[in-house]
Amino acid sequence: MTTSTPVELGKSGRAAAPDHLGHVIFITAAAAMGGFLFGYDSSVINGAVNGIQGKFGIGSALLAQVVAAALLGCAVGAATAGRLADRIGRIRVMQIASVLFVVSAIGSALPFAVWDLTLWRIIGGFAIGMASVIGPAYIAEVAPPAYRGRLGSFQQAAIVIGIAISQLVNYGILQMAHGQQRGHLGGLEAWQWMLGVMVVPAALYGLLSFAIPESPRFLISAGREADARKVLAEVEGEQADLDARITEIRTAMHSEHKSTFKDLLGGRAGILPIVWVGIGLSVFQQLVGINVIFYYSASLWQSVGIDPTSSFLYSFTTSIINVIGTVIAMVFVDKIGRKPLALIGSAGMAVSLGLCAWAFSYKTGSGTNIHMPGLQGAVALGAAHAFVLFFALSWGVVVWVLLGEMFPNKIRAAALGVAASAQWVANWLITVSFPSLSNWNLSGAYVIYTFFALLSIPFVLVFVRETKGKALEEMG
Repeated sequence: MTTSTPVELGKSGRAAAPDHLGHVIFITAAAAMGGFLFGYDSSVINGAVNGIQGKFGIGSALLAQVVAAALLGCAVGAATAGRLADRIGRIRVMQIASVLFVVSAIGSALPFAVWDLTLWRIIGGFAIGMASVIGPAYIAEVAPPAYRGRLGSFQQAAIVIGIAISQLVNYGILQMAHGQQRGHLGGLEAWQWMLGVMVVPAALYGLLSFAIPESPRFLISAGREADARKVLAEVEGEQADLDARITEIRTAMHSEHKSTFKDLLGGRAGILPIVWVGIGLSVFQQLVGINVIFYYSASLWQSVGIDPTSSFLYSFTTSIINVIGTVIAMVFVDKIGRKPLALIGSAGMAVSLGLCAWAFSYKTGSGTNIHMPGLQGAVALGAAHAFVLFFALSWGVVVWVLLGEMFPNKIRAAALGVAASAQWVANWLITVSFPSLSNWNLSGAYVIYTFFALLSIPFVLVFVRETKGKALEEMG
């Protein structure tokens, strides 16, 4: 999702000396704070949806637009961050994103009406989009080659930790407000505190950006080779061949092909088949309904008769399951391969979603008088947690790995941009449609998600090529 291609590995790349590794980890963790905010801001709205609906007296359709508004900003932020980073530097983009996160948090906590709350959500989305691009790009450019893969995983780990922490914070605030999203705390309603607390990590992200160096790649592109040499010495050690590294980076930059949308054209379907596969992976990742859990799970559980405090607790536990599943994927993606892991995930998600659909079909009553039998309620909770686990250990990680590996070098940047855009669109579609679907027929909504999970199995079997163990140059 970036126009800035990571520096190519070469013979001169060495592992950081032990004395430097702690510093490199600090730099990576600071940059990954953008990923933490990505996850936090994406899912913190989960705890506020009922409060927002009650405060402004809006229906499900308008509520969905408020929740999904951030995704519009995400698309714009992701599309502009790469070029902006090439012009003003990676660190400046982090600082801009930090300011936008702070502004969004304050504005979302103190809205006058639905229209400005939506505007603040869009601004937050813009920051999310920027963070989703600049974090991985910066880490790839600063990390020593020998540690690049492991350090690169910090971004995904930070995202899922951000999701989990947002739910824990929401749960804590709800407890202090005696289980009421509109309960008053210090002159504000609980849901306002939920959205406003993000000021703290957002400000920390900005402060940390002043403590880490600029990317050597950007410094060389700006003609600041002395500064680039200093940064490389910090992260790779004085014993590294710094002249060779600078030459390597400069050569890689001069030899890059800046792909455009025209490079993707071809084939009977208008664009190259491999690009359609990338779009398919991105779309299936969202159409199984994963973001229903992260955006709406608190209100989802309340809609089937679970009390607010317990519903927030279940939102937190699913976030912990998400972290566990992500770790499992990081451990096994290089051992058993991308394709087998995706198939395991698809099968597990289909079964889990099918069980949710069955359990939700027993929902009776309306308004505040909702009931679901004990067995079906337990099955729904267990199946929802299993769904998150199977998603996290497969499609949550595998799709991004495949998108980074599957495209030929000459089209990689442009194809990644198209696939990522398709993912934001699919994410928006699921987010904006769920409240209306759940009001129509909650079980029916989960039947739809089950269908897409099942459909992803033949898609992977027929169209997805295994990329495990293959060099990027082998992708034709």
